[in-house]
Amino acid sequence: MSQLFQSPNVYRALADAVLIIHVGVVLFIVGGLALILAGAHFNWSWVRNLRFRVLHLAAIGYVVVTTWFGMECGLTTLEQSLRIRAGQVTYTDDFIAYWLSRLIFFEAAPWVFATVYTAFGLLVAWTWLRVRPDRPRPVHEA
Repeated sequence: MSQLFQSPNVYRALADAVLIIHVGVVLFIVGGLALILAGAHFNWSWVRNLRFRVLHLAAIGYVVVTTWFGMECGLTTLEQSLRIRAGQVTYTDDFIAYWLSRLIFFEAAPWVFATVYTAFGLLVAWTWLRVRPDRPRPVHEA
């Protein structure tokens, strides 16, 4: 078992898995907002699910707070640590900045990303007023 975790291929696979999870989180945050707004328009009841909405708000809240405090996302830190153990080169920017730069050649100062994340977070918070989540139903004892 100890030999398994000495193989660079295992660490590379784990780093790739963390990257896939990270992309999923980003898609959940961005796509979740789009679905909430579409759901309000099309009257989809599931977009008012309190658990979904709390998780969505918490996810963007984490992004905003870590950005304000200049902290690196925990998933980015984990992925980079695994890539180092795999003998791969890591990147120096945060996850979003790195991939935005790679995908659309966009570079900006950290305050720009903080502003964008904050504005997005405020938009998510605004949806709580515009598309109110359902309140939990009381549990009736039999």
